Amino acid sequence: MIIRTRFALAAALAVAALAPFTARADGATAALKDRDGKPVGTATFSQVAGGVELTVKVTDLTPGPHGLHVHAVGLCEAPEFKSAGGHFNPSGKHHGLDNPEGHHGGDLPNLTVGPDGHGTLTATLQGVTLGADDASLFHDGGTAVVIHADRDDERTDPAGNSGARVACGVVQHGP
Repeated sequence: MIIRTRFALAAALAVAALAPFTARADGATAALKDRDGKPVGTATFSQVAGGVELTVKVTDLTPGPHGLHVHAVGLCEAPEFKSAGGHFNPSGKHHGLDNPEGHHGGDLPNLTVGPDGHGTLTATLQGVTLGADDASLFHDGGTAVVIHADRDDERTDPAGNSGARVACGVVQHGP
């Protein structure tokens, strides 16, 4: 009995030690900040059939439509957020949800911000995962959520003419 208990304890400790280095499908979040480092919103992710559901809630942004994408690098260096790289695109598609040849894994509908500076969007990133595969938001280098100054035209490669990057948040494990 003591040997089994020690083995079970050793196995549990080994799994716990590796946990930070393995991708999990239990959800993710990103804290969105503007160019001055001010918090402007949150993004939450959960694995669903066929992809990852994303809900973005923002405050204090300019009213109107804004391009919204998941970018390929988990780094948000202000003020331009170019450190986040291009759009997350594990399947090598063209840009735009309206593209008949398919779209980037990180392409999303426009986020509409109301006159009060608040906006909410829920959408599914198709073919993307929170797991440990090539389509995972937790690939080597991570990913980031980026909000752009202008609307995304949903077709122009590579970024939909959505303008400057005005907010960014690194995708992190956990709810």
